[in-house]
Amino acid sequence: MRPMTEQDVLDSFVNATPDELRVAAMPHDFLLTEWDHLDFLAWADPHSRGRGYIVTEIDGRPTGIVLRRAAGSSQARSAFCNLCRTMQPGNQVALFTARKAGEEGELGNSVGTYICADLSCHENVRLAMPLAPNEYRGSVDMKIDGTARRSRDFVARVAAAA
Repeated sequence: MRPMTEQDVLDSFVNATPDELRVAAMPHDFLLTEWDHLDFLAWADPHSRGRGYIVTEIDGRPTGIVLRRAAGSSQARSAFCNLCRTMQPGNQVALFTARKAGEEGELGNSVGTYICADLSCHENVRLAMPLAPNEYRGSVDMKIDGTARRSRDFVARVAAAA
Protein backbone atom coordinates (compact mmCIF):
# COMPACT_ATOMS: atom_id res chain seq x y z
CA MET A 1 0.00 0.00 0.00
CA ARG A 2 1.09 3.52 -0.52
CA PRO A 3 1.63 5.63 2.61
CA MET A 4 -1.46 7.36 3.99
CA THR A 5 -2.11 10.06 6.54
CA GLU A 6 -4.82 9.81 9.16
CA GLN A 7 -6.96 12.15 7.04
CA ASP A 8 -6.40 9.97 3.94
CA VAL A 9 -7.67 6.98 5.91
CA LEU A 10 -10.74 8.84 7.16
CA ASP A 11 -11.48 10.13 3.65
CA SER A 12 -11.34 6.57 2.27
CA PHE A 13 -14.34 5.28 4.24
CA VAL A 14 -17.27 4.70 1.89
CA ASN A 15 -19.86 3.53 4.42
CA ALA A 16 -19.16 5.78 7.39
CA THR A 17 -21.64 8.24 8.83
CA PRO A 18 -20.38 11.65 9.99
CA ASP A 19 -20.72 10.46 13.61
CA GLU A 20 -18.64 7.34 12.88
CA LEU A 21 -15.93 9.47 11.29
CA ARG A 22 -15.94 11.83 14.27
CA VAL A 23 -15.28 9.01 16.76
CA ALA A 24 -13.02 6.83 14.58
CA ALA A 25 -9.71 6.09 16.27
CA MET A 26 -6.55 5.12 14.46
CA PRO A 27 -4.49 2.20 15.75
CA HIS A 28 -2.04 3.19 18.49
CA ASP A 29 0.93 2.37 16.26
CA PHE A 30 -0.41 4.14 13.16
CA LEU A 31 2.61 6.46 12.88
CA LEU A 32 4.89 3.40 12.81
CA THR A 33 3.01 1.65 10.01
CA GLU A 34 5.33 0.06 7.45
CA TRP A 35 3.24 0.74 4.36
CA ASP A 36 5.56 -1.15 2.00
CA HIS A 37 4.73 -4.39 3.83
CA LEU A 38 0.94 -3.99 3.93
CA ASP A 39 -1.55 -5.48 1.51
CA PHE A 40 -4.38 -3.84 3.45
CA LEU A 41 -4.77 -2.04 6.76
CA ALA A 42 -7.19 -3.54 9.31
CA TRP A 43 -7.59 -2.72 12.98
CA ALA A 44 -10.01 -2.88 15.86
CA ASP A 45 -11.01 0.52 17.21
CA PRO A 46 -8.98 0.99 20.41
CA HIS A 47 -11.86 2.94 22.00
CA SER A 48 -14.78 0.73 20.98
CA ARG A 49 -14.66 -3.04 21.24
CA GLY A 50 -17.44 -3.50 18.70
CA ARG A 51 -16.00 -1.43 15.86
CA GLY A 52 -13.26 -2.20 13.35
CA TYR A 53 -11.93 -0.89 10.05
CA ILE A 54 -10.43 -2.22 6.83
CA VAL A 55 -8.71 -0.05 4.23
CA THR A 56 -7.41 -1.48 0.98
CA GLU A 57 -6.65 -0.21 -2.51
CA ILE A 58 -9.28 -0.78 -5.16
CA ASP A 59 -8.56 0.45 -8.68
CA GLY A 60 -5.54 2.32 -7.32
CA ARG A 61 -7.52 4.29 -4.73
CA PRO A 62 -7.71 3.71 -0.98
CA THR A 63 -11.15 2.39 -0.03
CA GLY A 64 -12.13 1.81 3.56
CA ILE A 65 -15.10 0.40 5.42
CA VAL A 66 -16.37 0.58 8.98
CA LEU A 67 -17.16 -2.80 10.53
CA ARG A 68 -19.41 -3.75 13.41
CA ARG A 69 -18.60 -6.80 15.50
CA ALA A 70 -21.57 -8.96 16.48
CA ALA A 71 -22.32 -9.08 20.17
CA GLY A 72 -21.91 -12.33 22.02
CA SER A 73 -19.35 -15.07 21.79
CA SER A 74 -19.15 -18.36 20.02
CA GLN A 75 -19.46 -21.65 21.83
CA ALA A 76 -17.51 -23.33 19.04
CA ARG A 77 -14.17 -24.88 19.91
CA SER A 78 -12.64 -23.60 16.71
CA ALA A 79 -13.68 -21.26 13.92
CA PHE A 80 -12.56 -20.33 10.43
CA CYS A 81 -11.68 -16.78 9.32
CA ASN A 82 -13.05 -16.09 5.86
CA LEU A 83 -10.35 -13.52 5.02
CA CYS A 84 -7.09 -15.21 5.98
CA ARG A 85 -8.55 -18.73 5.91
CA THR A 86 -6.92 -19.71 9.16
CA MET A 87 -8.46 -21.92 11.81
CA GLN A 88 -8.58 -20.18 15.18
CA PRO A 89 -9.98 -20.95 18.62
CA GLY A 90 -13.70 -20.15 18.53
CA ASN A 91 -13.41 -17.00 20.64
CA GLN A 92 -10.82 -15.52 18.26
CA VAL A 93 -13.13 -15.32 15.24
CA ALA A 94 -16.17 -13.04 15.17
CA LEU A 95 -18.96 -12.09 12.80
CA PHE A 96 -18.33 -8.61 11.42
CA THR A 97 -20.90 -6.72 9.38
CA ALA A 98 -20.53 -3.59 7.31
CA ARG A 99 -23.38 -1.35 6.24
CA LYS A 100 -23.35 -1.08 2.46
CA ALA A 101 -22.34 2.23 0.94
CA GLY A 102 -24.78 4.65 -0.62
CA GLU A 103 -28.52 4.22 -0.88
CA GLU A 104 -28.39 0.49 -0.12
CA GLY A 105 -26.77 1.23 3.23
CA GLU A 106 -29.34 3.91 3.99
CA LEU A 107 -31.99 1.24 3.47
CA GLY A 108 -30.26 -0.91 6.08
CA ASN A 109 -28.54 -3.43 3.80
CA SER A 110 -25.28 -4.85 5.04
CA VAL A 111 -22.66 -7.49 4.26
CA GLY A 112 -21.09 -9.75 6.85
CA THR A 113 -18.43 -12.38 7.23
CA TYR A 114 -16.40 -14.15 9.89
CA ILE A 115 -13.03 -12.47 10.51
CA CYS A 116 -10.29 -12.81 13.11
CA ALA A 117 -11.68 -10.94 16.15
CA ASP A 118 -8.62 -8.70 16.45
CA LEU A 119 -8.51 -8.12 12.66
CA SER A 120 -4.95 -9.46 12.54
CA CYS A 121 -5.41 -11.45 9.33
CA HIS A 122 -2.50 -9.65 7.67
CA GLU A 123 -0.13 -10.90 10.36
CA ASN A 124 -1.68 -14.35 10.74
CA VAL A 125 -0.82 -15.44 7.22
CA ARG A 126 2.75 -14.23 7.68
CA LEU A 127 3.48 -16.06 10.90
CA ALA A 128 6.59 -18.16 10.60
CA MET A 129 4.99 -21.56 10.70
CA PRO A 130 7.18 -24.57 10.23
CA LEU A 131 6.66 -25.87 6.75
CA ALA A 132 5.22 -29.33 6.51
CA PRO A 133 7.13 -31.82 4.33
CA ASN A 134 4.64 -31.31 1.50
CA GLU A 135 4.50 -27.51 1.88
CA TYR A 136 6.71 -25.00 0.11
CA ARG A 137 7.26 -21.26 0.47
CA GLY A 138 4.99 -20.60 -2.50
CA SER A 139 2.04 -21.82 -0.47
CA VAL A 140 2.67 -19.06 2.11
CA ASP A 141 2.85 -16.49 -0.69
CA MET A 142 -0.43 -17.82 -2.07
CA LYS A 143 -2.01 -17.43 1.40
CA ILE A 144 -0.84 -13.81 1.54
CA ASP A 145 -2.13 -13.08 -1.97
CA GLY A 146 -5.43 -14.82 -1.24
CA THR A 147 -5.97 -12.85 1.96
CA ALA A 148 -5.31 -9.57 0.15
CA ARG A 149 -7.71 -10.54 -2.65
CA ARG A 150 -10.49 -11.63 -0.29
CA SER A 151 -10.08 -8.40 1.70
CA ARG A 152 -10.38 -6.32 -1.50
CA ASP A 153 -13.41 -8.36 -2.59
CA PHE A 154 -15.14 -7.88 0.76
CA VAL A 155 -14.51 -4.12 0.77
CA ALA A 156 -15.63 -3.92 -2.88
CA ARG A 157 -18.94 -5.68 -2.03
CA VAL A 158 -19.60 -3.07 0.66
CA ALA A 159 -18.54 -0.18 -1.58
CA ALA A 160 -20.37 -1.38 -4.71
CA ALA A 161 -23.23 1.12 -4.40
CA ALA A 162 -20.96 4.12 -3.71
